[in-house]
Amino acid sequence: MNIIDFFNKFMHGMGFWSLTWGQILMMAIALLLMYLAIKKNFEPLLLLPIGLGAFLTNLPGNGLLDLPVVQMVNNLPEFQSTGGLFYWLSKGVTLEIFPPLIFLGIGAMTDFGPLLANPKTFLLGAAAQFGVFAALILAVMLGFNLNEAAAIGIIGGADGPTAIYLTLKLAPHLLGAIAVAAYSYMALVPLIQPPIMRLLTTKKEREVVMPPSKQVSRKVKIIFPILVILFGTLIVPPAAPLLAMLMGGNLMRESGVVERLTNMAQNELINIITFFLGVSVGLTMTADSFLRLETIKIIVLGVFAFGFSTVGGLLLGKMMYKLTGGKINPLIGSAGVSAVPMAARVSHNVGQEYNPDNYLLMHAMGPNVAGVIGTAVAAGVLIAILGH
Repeated sequence: MNIIDFFNKFMHGMGFWSLTWGQILMMAIALLLMYLAIKKNFEPLLLLPIGLGAFLTNLPGNGLLDLPVVQMVNNLPEFQSTGGLFYWLSKGVTLEIFPPLIFLGIGAMTDFGPLLANPKTFLLGAAAQFGVFAALILAVMLGFNLNEAAAIGIIGGADGPTAIYLTLKLAPHLLGAIAVAAYSYMALVPLIQPPIMRLLTTKKEREVVMPPSKQVSRKVKIIFPILVILFGTLIVPPAAPLLAMLMGGNLMRESGVVERLTNMAQNELINIITFFLGVSVGLTMTADSFLRLETIKIIVLGVFAFGFSTVGGLLLGKMMYKLTGGKINPLIGSAGVSAVPMAARVSHNVGQEYNPDNYLLMHAMGPNVAGVIGTAVAAGVLIAILGH
């Protein structure tokens, strides 16, 4: 081959010639996700890696997701091609490894003290799962099958790792759209929740000042994660991977004897896994799988699910306000979704708008962390009913 042949071969090997309009549009969507993460600070830890993965997967000929090629030589497998880098990294998602590991880090960072100090707020975390099942029913009415509808409904729990885990179990072909919807609405908690909170509560209810929470002993904090693992696994076995990692991380935190492991889970582990999880999810956002009418339906159903989860928590909060003679501020019910600690901060901020002496943050953290458990249990129930 002469130099002209080499040049022609190089030119014809460029990805420009293989670009489709769908891939160009998907790269624009990927850039939008990165813009929202960088400029608007919308869930940057996940939206930036997801955007990067979506951008990469729509570049033709990059080889990042190439399958390995194996041939048998003397009755032994031999790699003729090892496959693309992200083919192997994405196995952490497809083999359902990354979401539970994220839960390990979340557990190591979470203080369940506010929940244990006021156990009845656990009910608020359960009530905030209302949107999951309301969206499931609506999704079925819009033409999705039960498995797809369940995966869409879990967006209402506002828990990204759980949404990814459940989708992998029931409707893996919807992973990209559901992950983007879940993390986008988590980022929009400060915009979505306050109007609903003002609509469903009165000024008098919003001004309620709750007394300081009592202290919880170290022994109770150590026993709690063990009991959650025990009864959660026995009642809803499919939730075991999420609950075991969540409560295992919390047990490390509360034990006080494995500080190095706790710091690892809180920092290095969760940071590394968050990046790999985000990029791997983004890699599923190919033009042929994402540019569909179903994606628009999922985006709309996601905000419906999240809104109705907020409504469920607030309505039970109002009921508790009545039953306790005005001792519970119903605003903390909106924190029953799993967006920790953002939803609790929103409850606190709205309360302070109407009463500057109102400090709801720690009270709202009770239903907020209960929502993490509640969403994991809801996912386990759906997997138990619909899984194979």
